[in-house]
Parts: sequence; structure tokens; C-alpha cells
Amino acid sequence: MGTDWSLHAVAPIAGTGEGVQAALDRVVAQMSQWVADSDLSRFNRAPAGAWQAIPAEFAAVVAAGLDIGNRSSGAFSLTLGELSEVWGFGAAGPVDAIPETAAPQSGLEFDPDTRRIRRSEGARLDLSGIAKGYGVDLAAEWLLGEGVRHFLLEVGGELRGEGIRPDGQPWWVDVEVPPSWPGAGWRVALHDLSVATSGDYRRGLDIDGQHYSHSFDPRTGRPIANGVCSATVLHRSCMMADGWATALTVLGAEAGIALADKQDLAACILANGREHVSRGWREMLD
Repeated sequence: MGTDWSLHAVAPIAGTGEGVQAALDRVVAQMSQWVADSDLSRFNRAPAGAWQAIPAEFAAVVAAGLDIGNRSSGAFSLTLGELSEVWGFGAAGPVDAIPETAAPQSGLEFDPDTRRIRRSEGARLDLSGIAKGYGVDLAAEWLLGEGVRHFLLEVGGELRGEGIRPDGQPWWVDVEVPPSWPGAGWRVALHDLSVATSGDYRRGLDIDGQHYSHSFDPRTGRPIANGVCSATVLHRSCMMADGWATALTVLGAEAGIALADKQDLAACILANGREHVSRGWREMLD
């Protein structure tokens, strides 16, 4: 995943670290666009239009991503792989010129009964907007299944907290804010809750004095330019928090908060020097 992970656990069992690593390795082996023999890479290399069976974990991420895409009116897409590559955010590495791109192909079909997918010509899978959150969930569910009930798990800035700390307190974490943001970030209690933040300050492309975000609007095929610095979502599922944070980043502050209210999401968007919070976020303050 190009990042590291950490775990704080109360009374961990023998082999806890190895178990978490094995869960994350399974996600990489199935869904990484940087691993040549991953299930995702093989799918992207296969001829368009052919149905291909995928593992259960892969299928769960595809189902969730398609759902978020539908509920966000296309602000989230799983088929941005071609855009990621030509803009220098994929496996091929950085570019030194602005590419000429059109709106990406969004044709992805999924049969949940047979766990098969197929793509249209030009549509390449990229699960980087949701798979890391799923990795957190997969490792967390393994911990819970092994009887580890109280822990805080973090993978590349996405976190999930279960139970409480040994002192009886919940797992308190500080929400990341952009380095240039003038205000203080929120401190949230992750008690059986996850948090994910999407921000244009983490990665980007600078060409001829212009900064281009690594977040793309699937509807235009271009990097976003809506003033959003970051979007944070709190959710029971880290996968859903991850995916929704990406979608809200693309939508922008006004439309993003309106959709968060409609979907009962606890969300905070930092944009154009202002903080915008959803109804669900405000309710958590009570």
C-alpha cells in the first residue's frame, strides 16, 4: 500500500502482528495496482468485455465502491486507473507534462452472485480510494475474531478503534488537518468507530508552477479544483469512511455536506478557508 501501519492493543495474543500483516498482505495481493501479479493488475491487463471471477474480499470492495458511486451521482469511481497512470500517480511513476485527457470510461459490471466483473474498453480499475480502509476493516475483524477486543489500528492515516483503553478512556485521535490550515483539528473518540481523511495536500503534481490534485472528478476526468483541502468521515466501517471521504472531496463543500446529511454521514470538509460540518458530525458533539 506504500505506507506503514501501527496497532495499540490490550492483551494481544501471540502472533498478533503477523495476523494483521497477513490480512493487509491479502488486500495487496488482490487489489494493488503496483503489484504486477495482483488480481487487480491481471484484470486490467485482460481483454475488455471478458467476465473474470474475483476473490470475496475484492468483490466486497467492488460492491461498496459501486454503491458509493451510485449514491454520490458519480463523484466516486473505481475505474480511474487510466487517469492515475497518465497523470503520474500510478505504477508508471511521475510525469513532467500535463496530459491530454478526456472523461474516463466508467463501464464496470459486477455480478454479485457469481463474484465476477468485467470492464469496458478504456476502463481500468483503481481501488486506492477505498481499499486501504477495507484493509483496516479486514485486519480489525481478524483481531476481533481472535478475541482481541480493545485496540486502535492505523494504516496510512486511516484508523479504527474498538473497545476502550486500559485506563477506561476511548481511543482518542486527532483528525489530520492540512499543514497550512490556520485552525486546530478535531479530537475524536474512536469507540467502535473508524475515521478516514482525504486531502489534496498529501499528494499532487506540480507543473509549470501549477499544483494539480491527485483526486480526480470522475465526471470530468480532470483533477479537482473546488477549493477542498480535506474531507474527513467518521463511520463504523473504515472502508466506507475511506470511500465517502474521497467522494465528498470531489463533490466540494456545499454539495458534499448536503449529500452527507442525506446519507446520515458524520463529515467535516475544510474548503476555501472555512470548516463545513454535517448534521451527523454536529450530533456527535452533544
